[in-house]
Amino acid sequence: MREDLLHYIWKYQKFRMGGLFTSNNESVQVYEPGIHNLLAGPDFFNAKIEIGQQLWAGTVEIHIKSSDWYAHHHEQDPNYNNVILHVVWEDDVNVYRKDNTAIPTLVLKNYIPFQVLEAYKELFQQQKNKFLNCGNEIENISALVWGNWLERLYFERLERKWNLVDHLLKESQNDWEKVFFIMLTKSFGLKVNGDAFLEIAKNLDFSIIRKIQNNIIQLESALFGVAGILSEEIQGDDYYNKLEKEFLFLKTKFSLPDSPVEKPQFFKLRPSNFPTLRLSQLANLYYFQKNIFSKVLAAKSVEEIYELFAIKASPYWDCHYTFGKESGASPKKLTKKFVDLLIINAILPIKIGYSKHLGKDVSEEVIQIISGVKSEHNSVVDKFKGLKVVFPSAMESQAILQLYNEYCEKNKCLQCVVGHGLLKGKA
Repeated sequence: MREDLLHYIWKYQKFRMGGLFTSNNESVQVYEPGIHNLLAGPDFFNAKIEIGQQLWAGTVEIHIKSSDWYAHHHEQDPNYNNVILHVVWEDDVNVYRKDNTAIPTLVLKNYIPFQVLEAYKELFQQQKNKFLNCGNEIENISALVWGNWLERLYFERLERKWNLVDHLLKESQNDWEKVFFIMLTKSFGLKVNGDAFLEIAKNLDFSIIRKIQNNIIQLESALFGVAGILSEEIQGDDYYNKLEKEFLFLKTKFSLPDSPVEKPQFFKLRPSNFPTLRLSQLANLYYFQKNIFSKVLAAKSVEEIYELFAIKASPYWDCHYTFGKESGASPKKLTKKFVDLLIINAILPIKIGYSKHLGKDVSEEVIQIISGVKSEHNSVVDKFKGLKVVFPSAMESQAILQLYNEYCEKNKCLQCVVGHGLLKGKA
């Protein structure tokens, strides 16, 4: 037995409503099961229950065993003083509030229909190499329910990305442009160099970027230097020598560090993702797009964002991927696919976070933008496609990642509308 099933049964009253009695043989009549509390404190509040001949209003706590009350130290917590009913699967000990008054206990297993338990068991019937508990039936969920659930999941995932923004805001004393620079820099590093690029952005104060923004050589030298990329001996490369000389000047002027804690990696990266190219593209973005933060906030469509990020690395990189080694000529532009990742990981978290700061709701605007971004390709998305789940845009693929990581992997089926819908249909 799992506690989440007891929550589900109580919340939706999937038990026999007539002839309920506490473990002390007092009659129980449930008028209102209460509102499910997903935060700290009792599991349901604002419940209305008649016990014996007395009508009570208060909270309800649910456990597998009644002794869990003491295992969780609820007897010491004043938040549990107004619990009017203890709902359990097994009553193994009498339970008392902090003031030593007894709490009535309802043993729910005595009143649950057999088909509810069978439906739950079937949902969690583990098969070898099974990807999802509901894999065989997920396609039967109505399009309306599924669509609304994915939209909610997408904003849940966006909220998680917002947590980093919120942390950086506190560190920067609410300097939004600085936080955007840090988030954008981290995203330019992608998965392999994301942490290293984050350190670069933190070590290179954004006030310096503001001061040197009109000089592309200084922008590149600052980023390359703080990244530790200008620390090698490269002979006969005038561009490298120019950047190295400029960094020594900036280092003295602004007291710049030699390199971050973690240096960017080239190993196992495609040349187009080499940190040299990404840092040059980032420098050129801030050189050519003054007030990029304000422009991104003002953008209402993915096409406007693509236009803002129509940037390429400096001309030197047309024939190079690393310093001192020439390659075939090709301009190193930001692709739409790469900009899509910036939209997902930096731009939209900042956009929705800033709107919260202003007390505005830009949910519809965010949906419009993310719906114009192509779905990602990864192993999780591919497996869901095998279950006939469609992905019109990145909103759905981001939502599916949230669903899989936070619900499917953790067997939180009864907190998911799919699992809830399947169980409800059978019970």
